[in-house]
Order: sequence, then structure tokens, then C-alpha cells
Amino acid sequence: MKKFLIVTADDFGLHEAVNEAVDRASAAGVLTAASLMVGAPATAAAVRIARHLPQLRVGLHLVLADGWAVLPRRLIPALVDSDGRFGNRMFVDGVRYFALPGVRSQLEAEIRAQFAAFARTGLQLDHVNTHKHFHLHPTLLNMILRIGREFGMRAVRVPQEPLWFARRGGVMAGAASTALLAPWLALMKSRLRAQGITFNDRVFGIACSGSLDEQTFLEILARLPPGSSEIYLHPATRAETAIAPSMAEYRHTDELAALLSARVLEAVTATNAIRGGYCDL
Repeated sequence: MKKFLIVTADDFGLHEAVNEAVDRASAAGVLTAASLMVGAPATAAAVRIARHLPQLRVGLHLVLADGWAVLPRRLIPALVDSDGRFGNRMFVDGVRYFALPGVRSQLEAEIRAQFAAFARTGLQLDHVNTHKHFHLHPTLLNMILRIGREFGMRAVRVPQEPLWFARRGGVMAGAASTALLAPWLALMKSRLRAQGITFNDRVFGIACSGSLDEQTFLEILARLPPGSSEIYLHPATRAETAIAPSMAEYRHTDELAALLSARVLEAVTATNAIRGGYCDL
């Protein structure tokens, strides 16, 4: 089986420093994809950058937690605060999304609005994923599959990390997380297959979110298995202030340095992997 490698920058559009990092990393040759936040402060600039990077595959990074909504608060009062932002209580919100029909209808409207906002950019939709992997929630996944079909969605990220890498967050924590997520990941893959949606075999980045530096990148590439792998990062050109409150500990510039590293580019080439986005699978 051949190797296929997707290297993605998440949170495209979140901040001008993120956009600058995507621009530089795509030109350098390691970065192959980016996931766009359509309601973030620097989205318009991100779209302009993407239009000048034909080699960059751009997908939709749905924000349903810890970020800005697209619809005004008056239309989705059960979802966002007075600033139009989703909260970060994912367990509580997950229960509400499952149990409350009125909340679900607002959520569905917001998901459709984010797909529509991406469509208006004119960019080809390479893939769909969610901020903080919230699409593991079966209710959200069902909505995304139903609405995404209307907008030509063909690929979705499955956040399944190999156990050897998941253990970077601690042996016990990694094993427990893998076991806990296994049934949800199996359900996700079953539903994606049933809908004919393309997905990756594995992902790297969860266990070291915000700290995937050059050495970590090289370790992944040295053990890159056959099949389709996605490595995702959160690069930015500066980190003296937090890009977002939840990213205060992220090492954005270290992740950008990894994407610009000549050693990483050489190691990527040595894998003989086919590179691109989900649309190239």
C-alpha cells in the first residue's frame, strides 16, 4: 500500500499571524492544506491568500465551540454569548445538542451558515473538520453529513491517532483516551463509509496540540505507515501574545519552524509519500 501524506494548518483565518504562517509554509513546500474558520477576524485576508496559493488545499474548519459564530446572536441565542462566541463547555453543550430540539435547530442553522460562507469564498472545498474535533459527537456528525452533502462535501477528518503517538500525553492518559474514543471513532467511520465520504486512516497532532516541533515532526515521518496520514498543526509567525485565550501555551512559532525546516522537507521527500489534500486521495 502506498503512503499518502496531508499536512494541514488548522485555524486559518483566526489571526493575521496564522495567515502569514500558512502563506510562508505553503510556499516552502511541506504544508499542503489549511482548514478555514469562516467567522474568524482574519478570514477575508485568509481567503485572499488562498486564492494566490493554487497548490494549497483548503477545507472548512467548523467552529461550534470556543470561537465565533457566523449567524447573529438574535438567531442563535442558545448557542453564543453576547459577543457572538461559542463557549468551551463541550460536555455540557454536547448534552444540550442531543437533548434539546430547539437548540439543535439553531445549531443546524449555524452549521449551514458556515458551509454557505465557505461556498461564497469560491474556494474548492477540500475537506471538513471541526474545532476541537467536536464532530465526534454523533448529533453534530449527522448534521454535518446531511448539510455537507448540499455543499459538495466529499471528505472529513477522522481524529484517530496511533496509540504510540497518543502516549506522548502520558502512557495511561493516551491508552485511556484511545479506549474511550474507540466506539465513537468506529461509529464515525461507519457513517462516513455509508455516505461515501473520504476520510484519513490516521491523524497526528492531538497528543501534542500546539507543540508539534521539528523533532516531533521527524519522529512521525520516520514511522509514517502505509495508507493516508494527516499531520495537523497550529502555526503562526509570532507568539508573544496568545492567538486565542485557549492557546496561551501553544508554541506557534515552533510549529511554523517545523514546517519551514529543510530537515523536515528532506524527511518528507524520503518517505516517498504522495502529498496533497483530501481531494487528491
